[in-house]
Amino acid sequence: MNLKDYIASIPDYPQEGIVFRDISPLMADGEAYRYATQQIVEYAQEKGIDMVVGPEARGFIVGCPVAYQLGVGFAPVRKKGKLPRKTIEATYQKEYGVDILTLHEDAIKPGQRVLICDDLLATGGTIKATIELVEKLGGIVVGCAFLIELMDLQGRDKITGYEIKTLMEY
Repeated sequence: MNLKDYIASIPDYPQEGIVFRDISPLMADGEAYRYATQQIVEYAQEKGIDMVVGPEARGFIVGCPVAYQLGVGFAPVRKKGKLPRKTIEATYQKEYGVDILTLHEDAIKPGQRVLICDDLLATGGTIKATIELVEKLGGIVVGCAFLIELMDLQGRDKITGYEIKTLMEY
């Protein structure tokens, strides 16, 4: 199945010169969504995953069905102030400043094998911060899986040393 057939490319969104890759059509098609999820599940099965972690919000859309299919838990990474219990945090650089991601301090047990899932690997800042959070808690990041990778933004360079699975490249 050619998953790119289910990605809408929106020029000049959210600003001029940017082509936004919208996964909504993929999610709206049950067969395509299942196929994409299954590709990541098969990758995760090879890794012996104990836990899936995903940054908000589209990391939930990708990671939750993977965790469900594997029969493992899912831990959400959220922006500061969004999680109700005690958290740890990591800062990361955004295009126009710094942001903070958080994870419940009991979300990952030491030694757990973790797969990080998100919709898109762009500059790598969000995923680098997510890796930092998992490792602060003693988790072992055994892979990162994405629906899409924007090759020209070189996000891989920020997360060298980690195995990466992407289903589509632009």
